[in-house]
Amino acid sequence: METAIQLTEDMLEGQPPASPSGRPASPVYRISPIEDPRWAEYLSRAPQASLFHSAAWLEALRRTYGYESIALTTSAPGKKLENGLVFCIVESRLTGRRLVSVPFSDHCQPLADTKQSLLALFRGAETQVCAEGWRYLELRPLKPTGISRTNWHTSAVYLHHQVDLEPAVEVLFRNLHKDSVQRKIQRAEREGLRYEEGTSERLLEAFYQIMVQTRRRHGVPPQPKEWFRALVQEFGSDLQIRAAFHGLKAVAATMTIRYKDSLVYKYGGSAVSHNKLGGMHLLYWNAIQDAKQWGLRTFDLGRTDAGQAGLATFKKRWGACESSVAYSRYTEAGDDSLHDFEVAVPNWKMRAAKSFFRNSPDRLLPVVGRILYRHFG
Repeated sequence: METAIQLTEDMLEGQPPASPSGRPASPVYRISPIEDPRWAEYLSRAPQASLFHSAAWLEALRRTYGYESIALTTSAPGKKLENGLVFCIVESRLTGRRLVSVPFSDHCQPLADTKQSLLALFRGAETQVCAEGWRYLELRPLKPTGISRTNWHTSAVYLHHQVDLEPAVEVLFRNLHKDSVQRKIQRAEREGLRYEEGTSERLLEAFYQIMVQTRRRHGVPPQPKEWFRALVQEFGSDLQIRAAFHGLKAVAATMTIRYKDSLVYKYGGSAVSHNKLGGMHLLYWNAIQDAKQWGLRTFDLGRTDAGQAGLATFKKRWGACESSVAYSRYTEAGDDSLHDFEVAVPNWKMRAAKSFFRNSPDRLLPVVGRILYRHFG
């Protein structure tokens, strides 16, 4: 269902707002990116569209967490879409009612060809926050938007890593760090690690057990298995679970998703007791070779917390280019004291929670994750 959004209080009183040029601002419309067939067609044309904009990602979020997705556009009903700003509505008594673009994404660039249309989308989003009484809206652009607005502030800064797949496979291998990557790949081959890929229930189970172990080491619960199963079902053959086995034991596993000209590494982990065997290195290298075979342009290694220097170094050793990604939030009152629940919790409580998760049995962690993750996004 499409509805025109009134952008400012002036417009609510019948007077169309003016743009900086003095001309009336473009009207903004709210659509469903899952139900409106124009959305997928527009994404196929939009060079900055990522898998996090896709109806498949949004539908997996809806199925698992109940998030309603909306998109704002200046394209009128029945007209070809020319821009879009997508959000999910997160309703939570724990973390508040808010708009997020979009939950569990590494980045989600506002899509617009002109600064004027992008500014109109920002105004429409701000108006939605005020009209609906949401706590805040959060944008996760991969690149700076170039738009400066009041009541916006930076909420988080991450690192992003991406491998350019333009060179030949032989060149890509030579660009890998000799000791930390090349030799680990060769070690995995010498150790006879068995590589498997696909989306079978058996591989999903192996992947999930690795995720439970990895999340426990980090002191956080895993996302529910239903989330990963929803991704498998929504992305179909574009999603691959990759696993390395030592005998019958899975020692490393990843989940990658192909979207347009990019292969995105989204989730993964390994069994610490077998890290020396090079399982993760084997999986990364197979993913790169697949991406080259498919004619893709980039291998997206996703975001990294600014404090995770070791992980950032690991990604750079694959020849990845590093950039900074800044998330931003808008609040009606411009209150920059609003933070995520995790940040707001006293440090001693966070340390206690992490200790609890690290020592919890496998059967309990997924239950906790199923309860908590829908509140965060």
